[in-house]
Amino acid sequence: MIKLISALVALANVAPLAYSADAEEVPPQPSAVHTEATAPHYPLKHPKELDWSFAGFTGHYDKQQLQRGLKIYTEVCSACHSMKMVAYRSLSDLGYSDEQVKAFAADHEVQDGPDANGEMYTRKAVPSDYFPSPFANAEAAAASNNGAVPPDFSLIAKARGITRGFPQFLIDMLPGVGYQEGGPDYIYSLLTGYDETPPAGFEIAEGTNYNPYFAHSAALAMPKPISDDQVTYEDGSPQTVDQYARDVSAFLMWAAEPHLEERKRTGFMVMVFLIIFSGLIYLTKRSVYSDKR
Repeated sequence: MIKLISALVALANVAPLAYSADAEEVPPQPSAVHTEATAPHYPLKHPKELDWSFAGFTGHYDKQQLQRGLKIYTEVCSACHSMKMVAYRSLSDLGYSDEQVKAFAADHEVQDGPDANGEMYTRKAVPSDYFPSPFANAEAAAASNNGAVPPDFSLIAKARGITRGFPQFLIDMLPGVGYQEGGPDYIYSLLTGYDETPPAGFEIAEGTNYNPYFAHSAALAMPKPISDDQVTYEDGSPQTVDQYARDVSAFLMWAAEPHLEERKRTGFMVMVFLIIFSGLIYLTKRSVYSDKR
């Protein structure tokens, strides 16, 4: 009983004050909820929804696109972003031969050790190694990027993505039917959103760059990472920011979910099996109970 009385007293102390005509206006509390005008929702623009080859029940990866995306990552993104959960040997899924994978890995160096003297050393990477980080540690990464540590790209395509809200998110949960490409759409929109002009009177903090597709603010510290004709494509694909963004987004989706094609094939076979099995159960029931009335 004493605890109940104490709780009621506490609630009375925090209850909202009633206003009267003669009451003095109560100043807003620091914990008050911001209005739409004072606290805009981010991102300012919803990511563009693209048609990806890996969408839907029969979705599959375009290996040529993945190879171009790997080239973008290697020549542009890897200067700041690691991909420590992806091994070189997995590049064979992109259509590369074992010799090509070995040659690609040998172009990079990884730290190993300790040796017989207890010291760490560097060596050429082999297919069993994982993509190395461009920085020795998180502190070095932050010092080179205005205090912000660039995120690892191994699972970025699954970790990023904007939900579409009610009721669309209910449909998005349906396997093979719903919208499952929020991560690649977000990455593509972010990479292509640097050229958009901020609204009149919109102030951008010094050292940041306006991007209406950024999920946490209207600007971010990362400058525009890529421009037209920055990376050369040998297959004749357009060397534009739009194409670069599409290719690297698809590659990062593969890095985050390399078994997507196998998962979709298995899921499709399971659904077919369940449909046939349900039909057999129904026919069996009809046969067993047909003469029982």
